[in-house]
Amino acid sequence: MSREYEVFVESLRQSLMERLGLNEKQIYFEERDENGMTPNGDRLFVECNASSVGKEVCGIHTEELFEDYEDGVSLEQIAKTVESEIRKLKTAGFFEKTKNLNNYEKVKNDLFIRALNVERHERELSKAVYRVVGDIALVLYMQVGNLDGRISSMKIRTDNIKEWGKDEKTVFDAALLNTYFISPPRIFYWEKLVYNPDYDGECFMDLNHEFYLTRDSIGSCLSTARRTNGAVAIFLPGVAKRLADLMDADFYMVFTSIHEVMIHNADHSYPEDLENVLRETLREATPEEDFLTDKIYRYCRETGDFLMYKGTVFIDLNKLKSDSEENG
Repeated sequence: MSREYEVFVESLRQSLMERLGLNEKQIYFEERDENGMTPNGDRLFVECNASSVGKEVCGIHTEELFEDYEDGVSLEQIAKTVESEIRKLKTAGFFEKTKNLNNYEKVKNDLFIRALNVERHERELSKAVYRVVGDIALVLYMQVGNLDGRISSMKIRTDNIKEWGKDEKTVFDAALLNTYFISPPRIFYWEKLVYNPDYDGECFMDLNHEFYLTRDSIGSCLSTARRTNGAVAIFLPGVAKRLADLMDADFYMVFTSIHEVMIHNADHSYPEDLENVLRETLREATPEEDFLTDKIYRYCRETGDFLMYKGTVFIDLNKLKSDSEENG
């Protein structure tokens, strides 16, 4: 740690302590520790709320703030911005949700599923609750608040499931259904999205209304009404089957990010072409933090199975799982 960085962190700590009315023990610095609380970098921890059952602590990435400082942003401005964000957190109600974490009945309606890449999130998945589809992990989360229109969440751990005394499959399946209603699946037309920022997609799951899904090679964009973490939509109850029925065919999935997946009719597309398109999209347009997979997937209408394209063939993920369990 350089002397200048050390002085910056301590000055920021003192400023926030004064601005937020904290004592020495309520704001403290921790250097990066891959095996501790700070695996992703240095943090300045600030106690936001506390009660007899625990504390709500916010971690601030000091290295990023120091870069802003070196780029000319004043310490006063940085402290003012951080203070504003912390005050928002203090009133967001996160703590009210997390203190009920040991009671399944109180949190079950806030459970939902997000899709993450297995390899890139291997470490944080070690104690998480999730299912694997190819190289995609469907991970169990809980909503803990809504800040500036964005959902804040936390991963549910295997310990939580044990504490609830519930069967993991039952909890997970219920969370999948929750996800469907919290953030309903939608098909998006690009031309509407460009001209209407509030456009929330087309409700294709309503069996009482006809819906036309393009069968050409262009494909359709599947996400959720919130358009955030929308790639999970394809794994929600009934969604894949509905899409296959609308196309009267199998289909390919091109996960351009964690937020959406392009659906392509298998009768009008070639996986090797889609693989090239995905590779280019990931390189040119997808932020690193939004990466989900570089694999092409296929949904089999006849069996209801997801297959993963590898090399020149599609791998039956159910068989792969069975072989793994036998060898394990």
